[in-house]
Amino acid sequence: MKKYIQLILFFILVIISYFSYNEYFKPNKVSTPAEPSKKKDIKDEEFGNLIKNLKYEVKFENNTEYVLSADYSEITYQDEAEIVKMKKVIAFFNDENSLPLIIEAENAIYNNSNYNTKFYSNVVISYMGNTINSMNLDLDFTKNIVTIYNNVVYDGIKGHLKTDNIIINLVTKNIKFFMNNSKDKIEIESK
Repeated sequence: MKKYIQLILFFILVIISYFSYNEYFKPNKVSTPAEPSKKKDIKDEEFGNLIKNLKYEVKFENNTEYVLSADYSEITYQDEAEIVKMKKVIAFFNDENSLPLIIEAENAIYNNSNYNTKFYSNVVISYMGNTINSMNLDLDFTKNIVTIYNNVVYDGIKGHLKTDNIIINLVTKNIKFFMNNSKDKIEIESK
């Protein structure tokens, strides 16, 4: 009989131990509600780490100034250079005479180490009452040139012009108009 009592006490001890362990020591499984689905904005899909209202201001030694801002930006690094992908971009370039060249575009890629900027998609350039529309514009500060290309349409005080390319030298202010195919003609309408 003594063995039966010991055996019953042992089972009671095992049962109490089991319940105590489950109550006080076993980690609880907490069910978390499923995360609500996030609606992704188009901007979030195109850009990883989104920065809103980013602005760069660069002042050069020759009293020229370049100001670049975007509604949405993403900073990346390539070959130890900071590359900024931008959306809804506006840029101001003031020469030594404080004559502003204004550039607006849907997108741009800005290199923060040399300030070169590639604008693309619906580029609009305004300068002294003249407007140039194109699909692309490259602003190259290392060579001091602006290259405007792809569906270039110039509308100015003196006329209207369609060409494939315009190159502007930022130092000499010389402008070169040319077509990709030398057999094609530049279309000019004077006012």
